[in-house]
Amino acid sequence: MLRVLSRPATRLMESWLPDAFIFVLVLTLLAAIAALTTQDVTPIALIAIWGDGFWSLLQFAMQMLLVLVTGFILASSPPVRKILQWIAGLATSRGSAIILVSLVSLAASWINWGFGPVVGAIFAKELARQIRVDYRLLVAAAYSGFVIWHGGLSGSIPLTIATEGHFTADQIGVLPTSETIFAPWNLVIVIAVVIVVPLVNRLMLPLESEQVLVDPAKLDDNVAPPPVSPYATPAERLENSPILMWLIGIPGLIWLATYFAGGGGINLNVVNFLFLFLGIVCHGTPRSLLMALDDAVRGGAGIVIQFPFYAGIMAIMTDTGLAASLSGWFVSISTADSLPFWSFISAGIVNIFVPSGGGQWAVQAPVMLPAAESLGADVAHVVMGVAWGDAWTNLLQPFWALPMLGIAGLKPRDIMGFCVVQLLITGVVIGGLLYLM
Repeated sequence: MLRVLSRPATRLMESWLPDAFIFVLVLTLLAAIAALTTQDVTPIALIAIWGDGFWSLLQFAMQMLLVLVTGFILASSPPVRKILQWIAGLATSRGSAIILVSLVSLAASWINWGFGPVVGAIFAKELARQIRVDYRLLVAAAYSGFVIWHGGLSGSIPLTIATEGHFTADQIGVLPTSETIFAPWNLVIVIAVVIVVPLVNRLMLPLESEQVLVDPAKLDDNVAPPPVSPYATPAERLENSPILMWLIGIPGLIWLATYFAGGGGINLNVVNFLFLFLGIVCHGTPRSLLMALDDAVRGGAGIVIQFPFYAGIMAIMTDTGLAASLSGWFVSISTADSLPFWSFISAGIVNIFVPSGGGQWAVQAPVMLPAAESLGADVAHVVMGVAWGDAWTNLLQPFWALPMLGIAGLKPRDIMGFCVVQLLITGVVIGGLLYLM
């Protein structure tokens, strides 16, 4: 049934879903029209809000670009590629390849959201080199694991409210992760997602006659550097010498060891630092690393041009009050028992326009927390409803898919048909469990 359902969904997305840049332009216009028609804002004021917020994600955009580049550099190094080849060798059939990439992506995303998409995409490419399986579904399966991130160790909303002095501490105090991420009911949702996502991906596997395959030769990202000529210049010898890489790479790894030994946590900068310095050590020579870098940066164009537009959309949604109004409407139809579910749905809709967990919580917290208090709803359930909703519609929002699509060499329309099916099913599972528990 899911295979049959995925066919029209895939054809629909391939025909109607535009390039990711066109998608963000359409979202900008939709957000602007909604703000003008529902909020007390003039066109000139709206343009000012949009323009003032346009560059607010520059630091984050650079971090995301580095996630793509440093992750690619590490994965293309000879030792890591051998490890990926060994893990990929565990898949002995088309179906087992889909399940394996789903599980690897789910595990990586639960540990840290920065790991998930990059590790998933790189592993999908390695599987495609070894097994003749539909490449679109393989990459979609890798991305679908990202749905778990906000219920995992790097969930920005539960980590925010577990931090002393967070901006809503006067309302709810400090909620430890034992009440959110590690609460038994949240772990039940995590386990359900880990079971459902690989199963759904496997059941969408097209027939062999309907597969879209990729030539394994086109997946080769890096060519080994040529041997050093006996007549090489001093500069060429330096580029092919491991000495500089060791002198820089080893101190970087020592810093990481002391950082984690001192109780440091994983954030986006630490992920990039880890990827980069492991990549430096594993590549061995500057020439090898630079060749991988040349391949990596080709996939980053989407991040560079699209993230500023998303920053503008976020400014429209937050500064005009549109996101708060949308959340308030869902609160108005909620009860104490149903508020976590409607928080999940409202967060899913807001996430399409504000694809940032921390930014979304800043918008929705002033609406959801007073509602939880007035209705007598469990605050931890409401908070995680928002968190899961934020993660859920990432299956439809190409914002977070851009780094992995850059690595995989695909466009959003190639994978979104499968992701829409996954969106519908995981929405029922996560939303249903939030309501029941």
